[in-house]
Amino acid sequence: MTAELTVLALAALLQAVQLMLFAGPATKAAGFEYNLSPRDTPPPREPSVRAKRLQRALNNHFEALAFFTIAVVVVTLSGQSSGFTAACAWIYLAARVIYIPAYAFGWVPWRSLIWGVGFTATLVMLLVALF
Repeated sequence: MTAELTVLALAALLQAVQLMLFAGPATKAAGFEYNLSPRDTPPPREPSVRAKRLQRALNNHFEALAFFTIAVVVVTLSGQSSGFTAACAWIYLAARVIYIPAYAFGWVPWRSLIWGVGFTATLVMLLVALF
């Protein structure tokens, strides 16, 4: 397995961790019964500010992971995997790990800068594969 595929697998596991980080506070606010329901009505209580941030960070990772997956597939299937693209993949993953507390604790402007590092690393992987 290429390093990029390894990082992709780890990024998917990170997404599962993010889901669990959000699920706890969200369940605490809404209640277990509400989470078992079809959720046709708004929750009885709103999640905390931090829980809402964790949810937005999770949603952001879904979006970023789709783009990163494309980059990994292109690099891997085209045979363009290299030490450089592997480093870009690891940079993406490190940025995504750091992004979670940056979003949860409202690190301004660092959250956006951290996001930019991960996005740039993914973009560079695609560009390297094309050129």
